Amino acid sequence: MIFEGAYTALVTPFAKDGKVDYGRLAALVEEQIAGGVAGLVPVGTSGESPTLSHEEHIDVIRAVVETVHGRVQVIAGAGSNSTAEALHLTKGAIEAGADATLQVAPYYNRPTQSMLVSHFTAIADLGKPVVLYNIPGRTGVEIAIPTVAELAKHPMIQCVKEAGGSVDRVSKTLQACDIAVLSGDDSLTLPMMSVGAKGVVSVVTNVAPQPIVELVRAALEGRYADALALHRRWYPLMTALFLETNPVPVKAALEMTGRGEALYRSPLGSMSAPNAEKLRAVLAMLGLLP
Repeated sequence: MIFEGAYTALVTPFAKDGKVDYGRLAALVEEQIAGGVAGLVPVGTSGESPTLSHEEHIDVIRAVVETVHGRVQVIAGAGSNSTAEALHLTKGAIEAGADATLQVAPYYNRPTQSMLVSHFTAIADLGKPVVLYNIPGRTGVEIAIPTVAELAKHPMIQCVKEAGGSVDRVSKTLQACDIAVLSGDDSLTLPMMSVGAKGVVSVVTNVAPQPIVELVRAALEGRYADALALHRRWYPLMTALFLETNPVPVKAALEMTGRGEALYRSPLGSMSAPNAEKLRAVLAMLGLLP
């Protein structure tokens, strides 16, 4: 696979009865495709995967794949802190028709680097492209650069989503091995692309796909003045969507912009009133409110 462009870290819409709202999910997918995204990443952090049952997890992937119908890539979240569970979810994602899977570093139990190699290799051996997901702020363990380099020798480990907050890691990764890098932070998309990243797995695209698609395209084409102008215009939203834990603000933004009520599964809940007002002000400034 070629991993390049703006990918959307899809939220999972819920109905008032707490179930997944597949109608709204399909509408969101269509909006993303119309906005020009290269692919969709369902049931990751933004998709509230920790609160989905395994059955729901696979059902969401299947629903996204069916709605997409081959028009863009689908990189399904399938990681876990249990290798057996990650294998189970990955097999389900493959059967559902995902093009690749996103594999987070096992969280909480904090495996060593050699254990990470064994974990990711077992998943890659299933024969579907793997995107490594480095986000030590959530997992408590970093996928070290030498570990990425070792894993990149596997033909199915083809990309890394870099959400460690370090542009320097992109340079170090690309010096160490041949692997595609996607930014895992909207606000670092342009800095990371300036040193070789190929795009972003974006939260912002849930709300406003086209500007981020244009920013990434401009950077890929070397039009950095255009990319910088887009970065500066949309930077306030990039930061406002992280005023509280993701995906709380992005779901609030979707509600404010008329895409349905912001509903969460506990322990996540509604955004605080002061932060919601800050977010609303940014959306108003950008002309996104109805």
